[in-house]
Amino acid sequence: MRGRMKKIALHNLGCKVNSYEIEVMQDTLKNKGYEIVPFAPGADVYIINTCTVTNIADRKSRQMLHKAKKMNPKAVVVAVGCYVQTGMETVKKDPCIDLAIGNNRKKDIAVLLEEYLKQREEQTIAEKGKENGSIDKTLGNSTFIDLNGAKQEYEEMTLTHAGEHTRAYIKIQDGCNQFCSYCIIPFARGRVRSRKKEDILKEVRGLAKAGYREVVITGIHLSSYGLDFQQEMFGDYLGTAELREKTYEKGYLAEILEEINKVEEIKRIRLGSLEPRILTSDFLDRLKRVDKLCPHFHLSLQSGCDTTLKRMNRHYTIAEFRQTVERLRQAYDRPAITTDVIVGFPGETEEEFNCTCAFLEEIRFYDMHIFKYSKRQGTAAAARRDQIDEAIKAERSRVLLAMAERHSQEYCKSFLGETMEALIEEKKEIRGKYYQTGFTPGYIKVLIEEQEELTNQIIKGKAAEFLNNEYLLLESINRD
Repeated sequence: MRGRMKKIALHNLGCKVNSYEIEVMQDTLKNKGYEIVPFAPGADVYIINTCTVTNIADRKSRQMLHKAKKMNPKAVVVAVGCYVQTGMETVKKDPCIDLAIGNNRKKDIAVLLEEYLKQREEQTIAEKGKENGSIDKTLGNSTFIDLNGAKQEYEEMTLTHAGEHTRAYIKIQDGCNQFCSYCIIPFARGRVRSRKKEDILKEVRGLAKAGYREVVITGIHLSSYGLDFQQEMFGDYLGTAELREKTYEKGYLAEILEEINKVEEIKRIRLGSLEPRILTSDFLDRLKRVDKLCPHFHLSLQSGCDTTLKRMNRHYTIAEFRQTVERLRQAYDRPAITTDVIVGFPGETEEEFNCTCAFLEEIRFYDMHIFKYSKRQGTAAAARRDQIDEAIKAERSRVLLAMAERHSQEYCKSFLGETMEALIEEKKEIRGKYYQTGFTPGYIKVLIEEQEELTNQIIKGKAAEFLNNEYLLLESINRD
C-alpha cells in the first residue's frame, strides 16, 4: 500500500503556530517523496491540523475530517493537533479518522504515517487491535498515537520552505501557563517550552538563503519565551509572578530579535501576539535598536473593563494596558497596534460593555479582531451560569466591528501623502484592474500599478489614494 499511497492533501485550522507546524509537516512529507496535492477529491491521504480553541473550532475540525473521508472513502484520514489532544474520547469513536497524532508528535508525521500504512497493509481489520511499535492502540477503524506524558522540552521542528513566497513564520515557543478562564490551550499545548537560540538562528539563516525576506516570530504565548530557562535556574525558589518578571528582565526575546537582525538577507522581522506587560521601557529600548523590526504590535486586550478582565483571569488592568500603548507611541511614530476583543463574556453587563467601547475609542487600534464569546467545555468560563444571550453578543459584535473598520480607515488615511515602504508579495485583480500588492512595516495593505515584476522586493512610493476601503495606492515607485 505504501507504494500506492503517494498523494497527500493537507488542511490547516487555527493559529499561526498551527500554520507553521503544517508547513513543517508538508516539508517533511515532500522530502520523503510524497506528492502534495490540493485539499480536494483524489488524494490518498488527508491530513487535517486541527484546532480546539472553542467548541466551534472543535466542530470545524470534525467537519473537515468528515469532508476528507467523504471526498475519498478509501483514503487515510489523519487528525493532528489540539482537537486530538483534548478530545480523545470523541476522536476514538469517530469512524472517519484513521490515524490521530497529538501535538508532541507532529515532527514525526512521516514516520508515523509510514508505520500506519505498513500496518494497514500487513493486517486485516480484525487484527488491528494488536499493539504495533509506537502505535498505542486501535478501536474499530481508528488508530491512535500515545498522548500520555507531559513534554518538558521544546519539540524541535525546522522549516525549510514556507507556503508564502516572501515571509516565513518562525515558531520559537510552545505551551502556555496563563490559564485564562475561557481558554483550553494550556491543556492542549502543555506548559511553556522554549526553543534553543541556536536552533532558531539555524532555521532563520536557512530560510534567508532560500529567499525569504521577512520572518514572523511566533509562539503559543510568545511573551513567555525563556520562562522555562529561568525555571531551570531558580527551581521552586521563585513564585509565578517573580519568575515571569525575571524572564522579562533577562530579555530572552529581545536577544533573539537582536541576533536575527544580524542575518543580512532578512530585511524585516515581525512579532506575533504579545502580553502588554513585556513591553517595559527597558525592553522597548532594546527593540528600538533592532532596526529591521516592524513597528507592528499585536496586544491581546480581550476586554476594556477591569471587572471583566478579572473574570477572564487576564493578568493586567486597563491602566497597565494604556501605559503600554503610551510607551509604544512614544517609542515609534504611529506604530500599528492591533488587538483581540471578546464580546459577550459570561457576566458582561451593558455597563461593562460600554466601558470596553469607551476604552477602544480612546486607544484607537489599527485593527481589532472581534470575537463573540463561545463556550469551550472544560474551561472555568463555560461552567458559569451567567452566559450572555446570543442576540446580545451579535449586537455587541456589530457595534465593535463598525468601530474597528472606522479606526482602521482613519489609521491608513493618516499616511496619505507620505512616502512609504512595502514588501511586494503578489499580483491581484481588483475591480477588473491588475495590481501588485504588498504590506508596509505597519502591515498596511498597498497597491502599485508597476508593470515590472517586483514580487519579494522592497519598494518605496508615495501614498496617493485610499482604495476600496482597504489599500493605499502607492505612486512614484522606487526600488531599494
